[in-house]
Amino acid sequence: MGLSAWIDGMGRGLRAFTRRLADDARGNVAMLFGLSLPVLVLMTVGGVDIHRASTVRVNLQDALDAAALSAARSPYTAAPDIQRVGLAALRANLKAYPDIILRETDTSFVLNSDDVVIASSRVDVKTLVANLFLPPYGKFMDDYLPVGAHSEVDRSSRNIEVALVLDTTGSMAGQKIIDLRAAAKDLVDIVVQDLQTPWYSRVAIVPYSMAVNVDSYADSARGSIIGSTNITNISWYTGVPGTVTRATRANPAVITASRHGFSNGDKVAFWNAAGMTELNGVSFTISNVTANTFRLSGVDSRNWGTFSGTASVAVCARSDCNPTVTAPGHGIPNNGYVYFTDIVGMTQLNTQTHRASNITANTYTIDTVGARSYLSGGRSWCAQQGCTWFAFENVYDDLVTHRVSTCVTERTGRNAYTDVSPTSARVGRNYPSTSNPCLTNTLRPLSSNKAAIKANIDTLAAAGSTGGHIGVGWGWYAVSPNFSTLFGSSAGGAYNTADTLKAVVIMTDGEYNSGYCNGVISADSTTGSGSPSQHINCNAPNGHPFDQSLAMCTAMKAAGVIVYTVGFQVVNDQRARDLINGCATSASHVYLADSGASLRTAFAAIGRDISQLRISR
Repeated sequence: MGLSAWIDGMGRGLRAFTRRLADDARGNVAMLFGLSLPVLVLMTVGGVDIHRASTVRVNLQDALDAAALSAARSPYTAAPDIQRVGLAALRANLKAYPDIILRETDTSFVLNSDDVVIASSRVDVKTLVANLFLPPYGKFMDDYLPVGAHSEVDRSSRNIEVALVLDTTGSMAGQKIIDLRAAAKDLVDIVVQDLQTPWYSRVAIVPYSMAVNVDSYADSARGSIIGSTNITNISWYTGVPGTVTRATRANPAVITASRHGFSNGDKVAFWNAAGMTELNGVSFTISNVTANTFRLSGVDSRNWGTFSGTASVAVCARSDCNPTVTAPGHGIPNNGYVYFTDIVGMTQLNTQTHRASNITANTYTIDTVGARSYLSGGRSWCAQQGCTWFAFENVYDDLVTHRVSTCVTERTGRNAYTDVSPTSARVGRNYPSTSNPCLTNTLRPLSSNKAAIKANIDTLAAAGSTGGHIGVGWGWYAVSPNFSTLFGSSAGGAYNTADTLKAVVIMTDGEYNSGYCNGVISADSTTGSGSPSQHINCNAPNGHPFDQSLAMCTAMKAAGVIVYTVGFQVVNDQRARDLINGCATSASHVYLADSGASLRTAFAAIGRDISQLRISR
């Protein structure tokens, strides 16, 4: 039965009941009926509209709560702006409810001095039985019933510190990095408020690929780096070099050098020999010396190249023909490696690494045969851990030299998974290869400068392998109060969940592949971490990047940091799925996105969750 039919039926019943009462001669019955009629109508008919009004009140309350939240989340503080945002949201929220008329003149959104948005509103609900008349009383109800609601929302009850740990590896190239930039900026717009008092809201950007580039913070984080000392001399021969005009292809080889002045048994070395290049950079013992010729003892040159032009030759000052380098205060350890630049004359030494021995305070010898004449200048660099250059053996046992960068790697030892100050435990150095260099994207510590943060995001570029565990670690460091010695006023506030909400958002496509040993990509790093020829011949002390990331997430969650994970087009790898689920604070803090639109939706949802605004009344 429809509502109108039900009402008609009730009307017929009331009319019949009225006739029966009218026929009753007893006056007290008629009087009681007259007095009780409005109550009976209210109970039987008006209850329909009263119930409907009650339902509308619930709907209005929900709509007003959501509108008050929108006004509170907005960056505005001026009364007209707060009113405009709140009213627009309320109109949109009420579209789902027909037959409701919003009383805009009775609707207000006000931001008070305690940073609370106070919202009030009234609507008119169209009645269903408004046209019912009760003679002689007339119309029983108005056409509309008024319904009101009230809401109060704390704009912010805590400080907010958020670190965005963003995957900017090579696999993010193209549209993916464009989508990431847009999504990250959406979150910044939601989280960072223009009004920074009495509570602040700050965001840090932690881009990562093969490592994390901390830029100007590098020395304070991983320790200062030993530089170079000036070379004042390099000596390796005695007397005056001779000029070679002929070299035979014979057994033994015979050298012609007019008036050379050498003696039998001398050790000699050649340079600038054209054609017969086998002479260059090798020491020989000479015999059968004449005024203008000598033999290379025991040397069969019949299969060498044909000598052409001229060459230089000199008698070695040492039996091994090794040069002696004078570089006051060089600091090279005995049997340590040394790297050279900027030498004039003996240019074959530039950008080369050699082992040093015969160490004194100001001199050392190097393990190569001398050649050419030293003219001037040059810089001597140590090539050990903590130096600008680091020489190491790769997985094929070849000597490789990398230069230090402003990127940093994981900590090892007992503080591998803590956030203790870097003054107490330095983070790892980074010696990257030229084919997998330190990323250009730099870490930006906590800031409330929304425009600057977004400008930083706009510069993010995709390149390099994936040391995601390092990004996870620096996400924690970025909100940690223990890194105040590094970041100063841009460091996180004290751990106090009542005053400050700390959150780390880890975005990844799941390809974690680059671990480190002594600051170089380790031997056990997996596919995608660059050429094995540039990997050091030791494994990562802390294990695989996936394991390191999970351990770091566990530690930061124990410290009270909320961890969100966002998987963006995640690779088909169970370890990647375990990381995304295991790092997050809970299942509700895990977001998966398979498109740019869904990535923006995920970041916006996280932003709103982080900015959780509590409805106080």
